Amino acid sequence: MQQPDGPPIEIDLSRPSAARVYDYFLGGAHNFEIDRQLADQIAAMTPNLPATMRAGREFLRRAVRVLLDAGIDQFLDIGSGIPTVGNVHEVAQAADPKARVVYVDIDPVAVAHSRELLAGNELTGVIHADLREPERILAEAERLQLLDFGRPMGILLAGVVHFVPDADRPADILATLRAAAAPGSHLVISHSTFEDQPQEMLDAQRLPARTSTEITLRSRAEITDFLGDWTILEPGVVHMELWRPDSPAEVAAEAQRFGAFGAVARHDRTAE
Repeated sequence: MQQPDGPPIEIDLSRPSAARVYDYFLGGAHNFEIDRQLADQIAAMTPNLPATMRAGREFLRRAVRVLLDAGIDQFLDIGSGIPTVGNVHEVAQAADPKARVVYVDIDPVAVAHSRELLAGNELTGVIHADLREPERILAEAERLQLLDFGRPMGILLAGVVHFVPDADRPADILATLRAAAAPGSHLVISHSTFEDQPQEMLDAQRLPARTSTEITLRSRAEITDFLGDWTILEPGVVHMELWRPDSPAEVAAEAQRFGAFGAVARHDRTAE
């Protein structure tokens, strides 16, 4: 693991960052010793967790490729973290050099790193905002003039909605985002769950509270409700590794060990 040349402005190294812990688990280089210490504590409790993080990223990549095949060429990635190797803009722009991506994250660390890493890529933008303020996210995304809300887009919510507690009405937040999307748009979600999980996985999933980003675990039914009346693509709301794997033969017999469901839904035009 190679440490970055130096931390960008706005980074507080006195406490771990959830974004940098995630980057470390993915094999990225944008993390520091304090992040690695927490990551090692989490991994010691749950050896499968680094693989879970990678499974989440692989699910996102597969979903983005499905959206590209459906003609989507613009993406709003909320809760993006640090755009490490193989992130959305790399996957999308490898297939379509004109694809546009707007990244959104609440963590100033992730935003600072993202702006530094994406400097010079005129088809990407970065917004510092909270998922709990969907109207603000939509307004700022429009101001960037990268996304056309009159055309289909991909709204990506990979591993972020579980950071919104029930008291903040996550269903209403997703309804606001869905309402802003044109027919043909797709919603991608992955979300941690308590279903089928051993106690050590549940304990490990609560450790990120030390980074001020506590997780709310939810059921398959609750996660399905976040998709509203959009058409859920096959194979439905399933454990991430089971969502259209590149090589079905390599899927583990116990895919639920990753502790999260993944799904993609499409906004079909309603009859007038």
